[in-house]
Amino acid sequence: MRRRTVLGLGSAAVPAALLVPGPAAAHGGRRWMHTWVAMPQLTEPGNLPPAPFTGTSSVLVDTTLRQTVHVTVGGSRLRVRFSNAFGGAALPLTSAAVALPVDGKAGVSAIVPGSSRPLTFGGRTSVVVPTGANVVSDPVDVPVSSGSNLTISTYLASGQATLNLTSHPGSRTTTYLLNGNFVLDPDLPGATSVAHWYLISGVEVLADAPAIAIVGDSLTDGRGSTTDGNDRWPDQLFARRPRTAVLNQAAGGNRVLNDGLGPNVLARLDRDVLATSGVDRMLIFEGVNDIGTAPATDAAQKQVTDDLLFAFEQVVLRAHARDIMVYGATITPFGGNTGYDDPDGLRERSRRAVNAVIRRGRLFDEAADFDIAARDPANPRQLNPLYDVGDHLHLNPAGYGALAAAVPLRWLS
Repeated sequence: MRRRTVLGLGSAAVPAALLVPGPAAAHGGRRWMHTWVAMPQLTEPGNLPPAPFTGTSSVLVDTTLRQTVHVTVGGSRLRVRFSNAFGGAALPLTSAAVALPVDGKAGVSAIVPGSSRPLTFGGRTSVVVPTGANVVSDPVDVPVSSGSNLTISTYLASGQATLNLTSHPGSRTTTYLLNGNFVLDPDLPGATSVAHWYLISGVEVLADAPAIAIVGDSLTDGRGSTTDGNDRWPDQLFARRPRTAVLNQAAGGNRVLNDGLGPNVLARLDRDVLATSGVDRMLIFEGVNDIGTAPATDAAQKQVTDDLLFAFEQVVLRAHARDIMVYGATITPFGGNTGYDDPDGLRERSRRAVNAVIRRGRLFDEAADFDIAARDPANPRQLNPLYDVGDHLHLNPAGYGALAAAVPLRWLS
């Protein structure tokens, strides 16, 4: 843990006898740190809960949500974060609980009998999360092992009186919805399933381990990966060294400079990295959506290239101010993609220009060459056909494995 000098009465140090140990001081070097995260987003209309769980002016009325998450580092005590970052009204949580899923699987509705533990909030079984805020549950004794799955069940009696709902649409994990309060039930027969996370944004454990936050777009969020398979490249990176918390702060369509699906990187850096407990290093793998959505003209592509490099410098400056190491990754190919590739190769020129600066090593503390890892050796403008999910932009699990293998393990030590 970093040393801090506590000063008072001008420049005089406060006598040690007058200092009251905080909660972290009683845990022998362990601290509260995130073991799982999901980047909060405003839910698009097409990703709202299906009927009858979305009404004309409210959502999740009299609804139990059962969701599973894949934790990284383990611990014997945990707490859960619920987010109302994009909610249009206060979020009333009637009850919540954590449990172990049957057979340890992701995306199942059944839990191990006797494993469920109710969550409390300041000793209360229910809580109202203000608009734009998040809330952290009280600690609960539920041992979770490294790389295991955890079930989170939540019940909203009155629902949320808005259609502006906080979620993470690209969960690649099955969630279950059922009318009625079944938070503690061993299974949810007849429940409706969707592949989105709602309301949950983090799980913390009491542990002593490094933690890396990965900032990215759909290539990190896992488009092309296996639903309930946890085979995105951050998942596969964690599997290479399962003693480090690997925190996936990515969302499909995300951009560095402008809002897309979710706030831009410069706007969300404080919330998703600097204020995420336990993070002492980060990796940013973004930029393809900025280049791909900028007009294919000389002026526009020069502008986006210059602005991207400046934005990366800003990320590094802000992270270094919090003693966070910053790693970067080169942008992977998109040749042949109908949306981003252009006949004159102007966007490809921008991609190569950004990658050249990253490779020179003066932008980030260190960099991984995802471009080389993912590209076709015979045609460097395109993805390796063995890794291409079919749209010439996103990768399949084998391709994500190649990205994970390109990250030096010393970054996680």
